[in-house]
Amino acid sequence: MIHYRSMSSPLGDVLLRAEDGHLTGMFFAGQKYHPAGPFDSAAVDARNARVLAQAAQELTEYFAGGRQRFTVPLRLAGSAFQQQVWRALCEIPFGETISYGQLALGLGLPPGHARAVGSAVGRNPISVVVPCHRVLGAKGALTGYAGGTDRKQALLRLEGTAAAPHLPLLRDALAVAA
Repeated sequence: MIHYRSMSSPLGDVLLRAEDGHLTGMFFAGQKYHPAGPFDSAAVDARNARVLAQAAQELTEYFAGGRQRFTVPLRLAGSAFQQQVWRALCEIPFGETISYGQLALGLGLPPGHARAVGSAVGRNPISVVVPCHRVLGAKGALTGYAGGTDRKQALLRLEGTAAAPHLPLLRDALAVAA
């Protein structure tokens, strides 16, 4: 059974989704591909409750600057190609970025497949945890992010990524939360 939990973050409300003891979704409010509600989180089974609590704790630590890698168990539902791309995203280290073309080449695809890779990146159901925000356009442009490019830029700033120009969104949100 699918269970949900909402949480606040410095970048807006987040909806977490778990199924069979795995995190299957992390969506910012208003994000493209956000599941339609209503979300009943009253009767969560023990396995999913643990996963949702772990995901919420790890995300809280990440936004506070205390976590660089996530350990919550994941289940990514998608095509074989999408899953291949999403696994590759998990290999991009904290604080580093690559281009869609570099990601395609790393998967053994010709450079012309950057758009297909970008499409798969854009359908990532577990934002932040599967770090699709670390993928940029060929010249470092903040092209596309289902949660919005302001959030993408804020996540890159949080990670100290040199490619992220100054954006006060995350700093201001953290100051309010403190």
